[in-house]
Parts: sequence; C-alpha cells; structure tokens
Amino acid sequence: MTRKLTTNKEYRVYLLVTMGIVAGFIFSLGIGSVYVPPGEIAKMILNRLPLLAGKITRDWSATNEAIVLQLRLPRVILAFMIGSQLSAAGVIYQGVFRNPMADPYIIGASTGASLGASLGILFFPALKVFGVGSTPLFAFLGSAGTVFLVYSLASIGGRTYSFTLLLSGVAVSSFMSAIVSFLMYFSDDKLRRIYFWMMGSFSSQGWNEIYINLPYALVGFLMAYWNLRYLNILQLGEETAFFTGVDTERLKKVTLSAAALLTASAVAVSGVIGFVGLIIPHITRMIIGPDYRQLLPLSSLIGGLYLMLADTVSRVISASTELPVGVLTALFGGPFFIYLLFQKKNRDYRL
Repeated sequence: MTRKLTTNKEYRVYLLVTMGIVAGFIFSLGIGSVYVPPGEIAKMILNRLPLLAGKITRDWSATNEAIVLQLRLPRVILAFMIGSQLSAAGVIYQGVFRNPMADPYIIGASTGASLGASLGILFFPALKVFGVGSTPLFAFLGSAGTVFLVYSLASIGGRTYSFTLLLSGVAVSSFMSAIVSFLMYFSDDKLRRIYFWMMGSFSSQGWNEIYINLPYALVGFLMAYWNLRYLNILQLGEETAFFTGVDTERLKKVTLSAAALLTASAVAVSGVIGFVGLIIPHITRMIIGPDYRQLLPLSSLIGGLYLMLADTVSRVISASTELPVGVLTALFGGPFFIYLLFQKKNRDYRL
C-alpha cells in the first residue's frame, strides 16, 4: 500500500503536479480548431455537478458545450488514463526486472496487441461483443495472451527469472511481428487502418472506450498498490527478499499480471503509444526517489498529464491533419532513451 506523505518536498511535489493536472485539463479542453475560454469551460463543468446544476448562468453557446463535453472531454480523460496506466506499468516492470530501461512492452504486450488488432481489422471488421468492436477486443486478447505465453515459456521448475523472461519476450515478439508484417503485406485497402492503429491515437475515441478500459485499469492499479512495499524489498535482490519473508514468485506473478492488465487494456483502446512507460518513471524517480510507494502513484499522475498534453499538441500541431500521438511520444522518447543508454553505459564503465 502507499506510504503517507512525510516531508514538505513530497507535499510540494504532489501539490504542483495536481495544479498542473487541473491546468492541463482546462488547457486541453479549450485548445483546438474552436477556442473555448477557461472561464466558460469551468462553468460548463460546474453546471453538470448535481449540487450546482441550473444555478449557473448559461452564457455559453450550445456548440461550444457540445465541443467541450462531448468531443474533447472524453478524449482528454482517456488520454490521462492511458498515460497513467502505461507509466504505472513501466514502474512495475522496472521494479521487477530491476532495470531502468524496462518498459510496458518489454515482454511482448505491444506486438501481441498489434497482432490481435490486425486480425480484428482484417477478418472481423463488423464484429461486436457487448458493444465492443473487434479491434480493441482482439488487441486486448492478443496483448494479455502474449504476456501469459511469454511468462509460461520463461517458467523453469515453477520459477521465473528476469533473463529468461526477457529472452522469451524478444523471441515471441519477433515471431508475432513477422506475422503482423505478413498480414499487412496482404491487407491492401486495410493497410492504412492497421498502420494508423499501430502508431497510437485517440482520434474518434469517446466515452465508450473509457467505460471499456476503466474496470481493467482499476483492478490493475489495486493489484499493484497492494504490493508496493514488497516491490521495495525486491530491489535488494531476490534472495534477500526471499529470506525476509517475501514470496518472490507470487510477487512477480501478481505484479506482472497487474502490469499486463494495465498495458493490455490501454493498448486495446489507444493503439501502441511508446516511451511513456519508459521515460516518466525515470523522471519521477529523479524527483521523488526510489520508494515505490510514492514512485508509482506520482508516476501515474505525471504520466497522465504528459500524455494528455502530448495528445493536445498532436491534434493542433497541423491544421490539415491530426498527428498520431504515438509519433509525438516517440520523437520525445527516442532521445531520452539514448540518454538513458549512455548514462547506464558510463555507470557500468566506471564500475
């Protein structure tokens, strides 16, 4: 479970991040082809609250209200949720593998989702199950199934090791990437849909995607939060953690399952958005320290804010078309990954 805030620095950090999130929400809701003033946005939202409904003077247009509440609000909320989930999953994977360069896609979650989404787009375009389209449904099943397969392949005598997990992840990911490339080669008119999905985007996403994603996100976060103290102990090494009374195998299964759930549900509704789960946990660690009881919740907040703002930039950066947000996060994340690589190399060289 999370630890209570104990220092002025922690209070200040959380306060600044919370203020940033509020400002980011208002900014993201107001910016676009139609500009809506912050005051108008605040009154629209307050007017929808049960205690204030009907008590605020309606001095805004119905068009602006439809743009903010029906088009932009669900997209902004979803971007925040996905950023939070990917950042939290990155924290978990970095903790389990004890490697700052681990990310949510390290054991095949993205390639599995890509394969599932490609199959849904190509062969079951009209399929719906309880109102859920084939693309998010197959993407979720592909992502979760791939992680389960990788974990099963990496288990040796009932135990799993980071090295075998990584090797299994690379092998399975390479094989599934080859299948996706094969499908794309013969997809013809549907190639653009597959390619656009794989770049990650919140275009045309609404309240339905939020409702689809929410239960999985809640379960994943609860599973992760309940084991944060043990994840701290795991950083001392598996043997040390075991001799202090931590069931390391159970811990890895639960936390990796939580990360897989967070990643699979996120990728299912947004496509593959890279580097969020890599750079945000690392930045947060430099701000708040290595304690996972603070690292995970703060990373979730910062990651949500980051992806929300990145999505806002992606939809206003060009007047003629919308840039997939996954392209933008890759442009930011690529150089940061190189920085991490050189930092690790220099540290290893000094040792």
